[in-house]
Amino acid sequence: MSSIPPPTDESLPPAPAEHDDTGPPWPLWMAPAGILLGLALGIFATIFVELIGSSGSSSINHPSPAVSIAGDIVFDLGFVLAALYLATMARRPRPSDFGYRTVSPVLGVGAFVAAAAGYYAVTLVYASLVKLNGTDKLPSELGVTSSTAALVAATVFVCVLAPMAEEFFFRGFLFGVLRRWRIVVAGRELGPWVAAIIVGILFGLAHTGSASSQYLIPLGFLGFVLCLVRWRTGSLYPCMALHSANNALALGVNQEHWGAGPILALMVGSLLVIALITGPLATRNAVPAGGA
Repeated sequence: MSSIPPPTDESLPPAPAEHDDTGPPWPLWMAPAGILLGLALGIFATIFVELIGSSGSSSINHPSPAVSIAGDIVFDLGFVLAALYLATMARRPRPSDFGYRTVSPVLGVGAFVAAAAGYYAVTLVYASLVKLNGTDKLPSELGVTSSTAALVAATVFVCVLAPMAEEFFFRGFLFGVLRRWRIVVAGRELGPWVAAIIVGILFGLAHTGSASSQYLIPLGFLGFVLCLVRWRTGSLYPCMALHSANNALALGVNQEHWGAGPILALMVGSLLVIALITGPLATRNAVPAGGA
């Protein structure tokens, strides 16, 4: 998959421009600064949570599921706070700067379906060549098989909190910074494509330790595809939806071995919770698709 097909309905926003200067004025140095600051805040917060947990029944070397979940939540929040802090250095950030914009249902659903089809098609080909084995380590570390409470907490984190936080940082902030990079080859503006590749690689590497090494390439490709969705729709909502649905599918199939009904219910429930939390942030999509 190389791109998301543009909409054909004349009522939809116009086709994306090659480059748009109406986005937030975030300089390129904020990209590495956001990664480093996010790592520092995330690691510090995680250590703090583990130290608190060690005063109880948990231990630093073998944290309890509750401590592991809390640690993962504050780690992701570290990157969210880093992005917010750096964004304020340019101007007071608005939700629309990070992609909280309404999107036409036809365009949003179309981008979701096309991106999912492309991602899973490439992943199936990759799986047939590499002989994928093993599963995502994160749900097991969060104790999904130890108790119902741990399963519920891990599910909320994996299917709701992680998609919101990671899309905010990777697609809302990091891609928003890097896509302003002017790279012209043969008269074509390639900045957004290079940005999508870089963010995709970083997104895959961010899952080192929580996923088997064989899965880092598909995850990196997912990160790349999500950047294209963000670019083409001008909105973060289809990105969060696809991210959440993918996590729900992986959790239901690989970890819990659920059937189609429970997995579909988890997807719908997760998307409703995400919509309730982030929906109030949405503003009318005032820029053309591809100009976010």
